[in-house]
Amino acid sequence: MAVVAQTPDIAGERQSGQDVRTQNVVACQAVANIVKSSLGPVGLDKMLVDDIGDVTITNDGATILKMLEVEHPAAKVLVELAELQDREVGDGTTSVVIVAAELLKRANDLVRNKIHPTSIISGYRLAMREACKYVEEKLSVKVEKLGKDSLINCAKTSMSSKLIAGDSDFFANLVVDAVQSVKMTNARGEVKYPIKGINILKAHGKSARDSFLMNGYALNTGRAAQGMPLRVAPAKIACLDFNLQKTKMQLGVQVLVTDPRELEKIRQREADMTKERIEKLLKAGANVVLTTKGIDDMALKYFVEAGAIAVRRVRKEDMRHVAKATGATLVSTFADMEGEETFEPSFLGSADEVVEERISDDAVVMIKGTKTTSAVSLILRGANDHMLDEMDRALHDALSIVKRTLESNTVVAGGGAVEAALSVYLEYLATTLGSREQLAIAEFAESLLIIPKVLSVNAAKDATELVAKLRAYHHSAQTKADKKHLSSMGLDLSEGKIRNNLEAGVIEPAMSKVKIIQFATEAAITILRIDDMIKLIKEESQNED
Repeated sequence: MAVVAQTPDIAGERQSGQDVRTQNVVACQAVANIVKSSLGPVGLDKMLVDDIGDVTITNDGATILKMLEVEHPAAKVLVELAELQDREVGDGTTSVVIVAAELLKRANDLVRNKIHPTSIISGYRLAMREACKYVEEKLSVKVEKLGKDSLINCAKTSMSSKLIAGDSDFFANLVVDAVQSVKMTNARGEVKYPIKGINILKAHGKSARDSFLMNGYALNTGRAAQGMPLRVAPAKIACLDFNLQKTKMQLGVQVLVTDPRELEKIRQREADMTKERIEKLLKAGANVVLTTKGIDDMALKYFVEAGAIAVRRVRKEDMRHVAKATGATLVSTFADMEGEETFEPSFLGSADEVVEERISDDAVVMIKGTKTTSAVSLILRGANDHMLDEMDRALHDALSIVKRTLESNTVVAGGGAVEAALSVYLEYLATTLGSREQLAIAEFAESLLIIPKVLSVNAAKDATELVAKLRAYHHSAQTKADKKHLSSMGLDLSEGKIRNNLEAGVIEPAMSKVKIIQFATEAAITILRIDDMIKLIKEESQNED
């Protein structure tokens, strides 16, 4: 029985018990229903228009949920969940929200049937641990056996639900090449793939198939002045984080002038200070100067005369990547310990060449042949902004997935195979337990089937029949010793039948699946624990006259 009480000393309302739980579950279902239809290779896109009328067309779960301004506190947990999945794995944002909402719905039914939330939570935790263990031990396949094709297949699986699915062969190759070219080994001897070093530039015009991978880091700005050379080789790069403009006196500095002729000298000195700074830069050997702030015309003159390329208003993020790739130090002031202004040549980064190239209508400055790490840029071409943005999101997911596959080295079959296998396994596990958790684990097993169900519904196929067949295959794979190979059976959504997805090349990194299960369970538990909601009403402060 829910009580909405108004206690005399607290201004606000309090709901408790089943009411709150139902309300939270309904809110989470609503969020999950928004992204549900965008799951899978035939998922549909969402068009989101924000308060100032900007349009986003996407089917990336994290992006959709970020754009929605969710008010309900429990539903916010799901939005944060999708962001966490995006940060940790990069793909699978839609699945994680759908699974979490389904787990909640089932748990709510159990609570209605007089099972205490604590029993359900411990059951869910147990099921989560068992499921992750089962994925890692029984379902995952080492990548070594599969070779480069497996990486391309992972990328294609990740892209299958996106806008560029039609050209997935072409883009999957681009993505795999890009990730492999930023390979590096860190101090501990681990091989890492910092995909942040892959710069994605969007340029209008041509078709999506004209996108290409370019060695070197591309900056989305041109040279600061036309008189500068188009190409500098070999390049010594200075990365600055301050203005190269006429130095103004700081605020609060007072200069008392008795003689008006002195004014001119002050002005002259202000101009000379900038000139001296630039001379220090050039003397240290810099022939490419990047700054995050502005450079004024007077300062540009000196660079033009020295035959150096200067680029202004470079994004902070780009600056960090360039500094890392070329071995430069990002300098935010020239002042040294003694209060003098100096610029050490050791602050410079080096690259084979820096060139300005034109891509469609934009000038792009390319930094090629960087010293420390190999930086690459993906230049995307496409018809319009919406398409380019969506391609960017799709490639971000694919890059993350390839990175995860390379670093973790294990993959699993996609297309609902893992979920169906886990569902069968957990259902059997539930029957072996003699405790209350049995019911919770059975519901957990049922919840996982939501993924193959939604996949087949989105593909306009008969979900009930396909999921039943799928479970039958997995049941025999787990009970009969000679049918082990059936454990990678999954859905073929274009044909509407069951096939071996490992052979068909529909694969994803095992880590992605494990994280989905972990995060979804954690989120469901967090929301399930809530049985009281107290909303405080702000007190109107009395005007003290």
